Amino acid sequence: MDSSSFYKYKISEDIIKALNGLEYYIPTNVQAKVIPSALEKNDLIVKAQTGSGKTGAYAIPICELIEWLENKPQALILTPTRELAVQIKEDFINIGRFKRVKATAIYGGHPFSVEKAELKQKTHVVVGTPGRVMDHIKKGTLTLSKMNYLVIDEADRMFDMGFASQVEAILKELPGERMTMLFSATMNDEVKSISSKHMKDPIHVDVSETSIMTAGIKHFLYITNEEDKFELLTDVMIIEKPDSSIIFCSTKDRVDMVCSRLNDAGYPCNKMHGGMEQDERISAMRRFKRGEYRYLIATDVMARGIDIENISLVINYDIPLDEENYIHRTGRTGRAGQKGKAISFVNSAQTRYLHAIEEQIGFKIQELTKPAKEEVSIQKPFFDEKINMASQIRKMKSDQLNKEIMKLRFNGGRNKKLRATNFVGVISNLEGVRAEDIGIISMQDTLTYIEILNGKGSLVLEAMKNTKICGKQLKVIEVMDKI
Repeated sequence: MDSSSFYKYKISEDIIKALNGLEYYIPTNVQAKVIPSALEKNDLIVKAQTGSGKTGAYAIPICELIEWLENKPQALILTPTRELAVQIKEDFINIGRFKRVKATAIYGGHPFSVEKAELKQKTHVVVGTPGRVMDHIKKGTLTLSKMNYLVIDEADRMFDMGFASQVEAILKELPGERMTMLFSATMNDEVKSISSKHMKDPIHVDVSETSIMTAGIKHFLYITNEEDKFELLTDVMIIEKPDSSIIFCSTKDRVDMVCSRLNDAGYPCNKMHGGMEQDERISAMRRFKRGEYRYLIATDVMARGIDIENISLVINYDIPLDEENYIHRTGRTGRAGQKGKAISFVNSAQTRYLHAIEEQIGFKIQELTKPAKEEVSIQKPFFDEKINMASQIRKMKSDQLNKEIMKLRFNGGRNKKLRATNFVGVISNLEGVRAEDIGIISMQDTLTYIEILNGKGSLVLEAMKNTKICGKQLKVIEVMDKI
């Protein structure tokens, strides 16, 4: 047994198999400090920056502790943004894939009726923003009686966004006997208040932010004025030729402007900000993760917690006015041991913000001379060649995990008086198929989606074309997306 691997913890083979499929072999610092205590069901207060692997630190032990047979939700994860809710839900599904852990995300901008229907089904983990979670509690659509595990993630940002009273209200509704884990980059007064009132003898874990801040990331700045910013941006991109870059702006209007001008110039880019429809934002993030375009222009909605691999360059088109945001923005690059670069554009009126950032991060950011026009001209053909190359769609770690999983859709659901147990009984009795080969089942009024694991999908698909469920012959097809 490797003492540096996940095998040293009391974790089932189902969880280990999923971690191996995701290429998670060695725990990060925060995971090594949190997982053993979480498995013992201790309350925990964890000071950890984004990019430290903290989602895995709580998702792995919760997936292990979940009782699969219990139909009511057992874990609640509170998070400040919609994007984080979706990402954390996917992390739980991937880590709990072979244990068949069902996770649901609930958040504003998502149809309440869809969430209500999902919560009626077997759901082990609920990930949500405080406002939407409170809505479900008030309407009685989120059952709390079996909530044994609570995670408050990105607590400092949650309170900065004005969610403190909602978090307090949710905590008062939850069972008193539960494990609570609180994760925060900073420990402000509101975070301390929550922990003192709602946690029992918590264990404190502090992952040094300095090592996370400096590891693998080089920091630079250019002094410029507003009129020259966009030209400087295009020059820097030509010189740097990043494979993948996030460009941060201070407002959604600035994001729209920069994205529009870059698109007009033929740069493969997209945008993401709070003024967009939720489906647009999620689509933009997923397409960027897969490398369908090289540049994402975004507000700070992308700065915290969002995990995208292989970002080689972060550009602060507008320097953040809060030093914590600088840490979180630049933390999008240099992740998981990779190298990264962060470049900020600063005008003369913003030097006080620059000094506050430098004091916070503990070092002076190196100033660069603006690229010479001659050098830009020399590099431009190489840059054009690179951005005109066909996009190489990245394989996600979850793709490897999911390659032996087939998702089937049956044209029958609750309206035909069907239940998940009906499908499990029939499919598990097929020759060569066991109950362990049946993954997450999601039932709707007229459709049922079932994941078939362990490469058994084709076998089940062919057999079910001629096999009835409760005396009903249902049409069945393969669908390409995962639940």
